[in-house]
Amino acid sequence: MSAFPACHARSLLFVPATKPERFAKALDSGADCIIIDLEDAVAEGSKEGARAQLAQHLPQLSAAQRARTLVRVNAVGTPWHEADVALLRDWAAQGVVTMLPKSEDPAALRGVARQLGAGAGLVALIESLAGLDAATELAREPQVLRLAFGHLDFQLDLGMRASAEEPELAFARNALVAASRRAQLSKPIDGVTTDTGNAERLAADARRARAFGFGGKLCIHPAQVAGVNEALGYSEAEQAWARRVLAEAARRGGEAFSLDGRMVDLPVVRAAEAIVAGTKK
Repeated sequence: MSAFPACHARSLLFVPATKPERFAKALDSGADCIIIDLEDAVAEGSKEGARAQLAQHLPQLSAAQRARTLVRVNAVGTPWHEADVALLRDWAAQGVVTMLPKSEDPAALRGVARQLGAGAGLVALIESLAGLDAATELAREPQVLRLAFGHLDFQLDLGMRASAEEPELAFARNALVAASRRAQLSKPIDGVTTDTGNAERLAADARRARAFGFGGKLCIHPAQVAGVNEALGYSEAEQAWARRVLAEAARRGGEAFSLDGRMVDLPVVRAAEAIVAGTKK
């Protein structure tokens, strides 16, 4: 499953399915992946038209572009879900990833995976307490690439109103990171920053995501992409340090050693390996 770019994407930019003229622009924005949205960004009366537009424009994307594309379908049990999944059946075999909102039931997720085919990749979007309770089981489903946190709907589900720094949501973020780790998935994807004109808020949110152990963040405006990539990526200095650690570790043959006045043992080597792996998009 690691062949999917979505597995290691830092920035994932939403684009309404009703705006196909924005698909290519979003792919050129610097975002690691885009998410074409058939769900929240589309009014109920426009669902059929949005799906038709998506069907018309997906063939216009190159194979490389489709590999960086996710589609958020409507949730299981809604009137539009089955047609959304049917549309993606052929495209899933070509690398288009399906994001399933309101993920709560492993059996329902398994059913979506079965409909899409054995090679399909899915991102399970956790937006409720039921989803959080099932996070470990959802993460262990074979075709799930990552978990994502829909923190706005999650607050609605629990009647919460988190403050700006969102310490109230720490328990949920910890749980999603832990569930991903148990299932040996890539790091989960954190929720959106709604204030698209506030670069400081975005940077703080992205730093918090990284501190909690998230590896990606949902974006709702192209202006957010660069800040997310910077916060969730690795600086040139960090990359250079990691390469030096790995080179010296290889020379030492597994022995602990000192580099720049710091002891380097196996956990430090593993951290360096993670940095190098994280820069290979």
